Amino acid sequence: MNLKKRILIVRTDRIGDVVLTLPLASIIKKYFPDSEVTFLVRNYTQDLTKNNIHIDNTIVLIEKNGKPSILKNILMLRNKFDICIVAFPKFWISFILFFSSIKLRIGTGYRWYSFLFTHKIYEHRKFGERHELEYNVNLLKPLGINESPQKDEVDFGIKLNENSILTINNFLLQTGINSESKLILIHPGSGGSAIDLPFKKLKLLVEKLSTRNDVMLIITGTEDERELCNSLIVNKNVINTAGKFNLEELITLISKVDLVVANSTGPIHIAAALQKQIIGFYPKFAAVSPKRWGPYTSKSIIFQPTICDGNCNRKKCENLDCMNSIEVDEILNSINNFITVKN
Repeated sequence: MNLKKRILIVRTDRIGDVVLTLPLASIIKKYFPDSEVTFLVRNYTQDLTKNNIHIDNTIVLIEKNGKPSILKNILMLRNKFDICIVAFPKFWISFILFFSSIKLRIGTGYRWYSFLFTHKIYEHRKFGERHELEYNVNLLKPLGINESPQKDEVDFGIKLNENSILTINNFLLQTGINSESKLILIHPGSGGSAIDLPFKKLKLLVEKLSTRNDVMLIITGTEDERELCNSLIVNKNVINTAGKFNLEELITLISKVDLVVANSTGPIHIAAALQKQIIGFYPKFAAVSPKRWGPYTSKSIIFQPTICDGNCNRKKCENLDCMNSIEVDEILNSINNFITVKN
């Protein structure tokens, strides 16, 4: 494999999933510096890849009514790549890649349609035996790449967009945030893949934190989450930005804050990639535990249920209301300790 390689990395799901796949680009460039790395993503995650210092091109999956357009995608990809790495295996995506004349196709060996891949990796991710980022890196083994990523040493390659920097700087200036205040970003929503800290507890945390004069809380979310976020506005020390920023701008905003507080969701992984301090809330059962889906950084404190041993599943966790056993005062103490150290 000494020739220049045209490599396609496929990750057509959510923001956090794409973030945890970004390091493949820097690793590939380390071993094959002349290679051309392209990411195939969905439209709403493309800001993560098009501003990445290790990614040469971004291709947006062509969709209609939320489903990939088979023929259009085949024609778009056909004869353009030598290798594809499928980090998010779905049948129709795998089908498209099979008919796109990509000679070497790497994917999981545990799907009924795995025959569509030329090289298979036999790992059951659902057991959560390692981190999602590490599972992704293992997909590079057929290329002769055997990397063992270490927290805080992984290169995500995220580059801030200049226009977004200007937008966020203007926002912070116009908001009149005291330059001495600690900025804490709180993202109350999630994609629903895990189980969240109960909203009433998150609101109680906001109420207690917002009494500090040296703290400003910035609430983030999508336009659809505006009302949810509005219910956290308890005083002038809390600002709701739900629906205000696009993904590029959200990335830049996260780069400006001192601490990110969130459930298992995309912004927590962006924060980890930017080496921010993090407070996160996670269930214990394997499929969504922090062992697999936690922020890939040592700069995090993760709170989990105290009434669960992890030998359970989503239904049992929901029935027991496990996440409600997380104590707000313990979260508050961790945040107060962080602010004290920063001062």
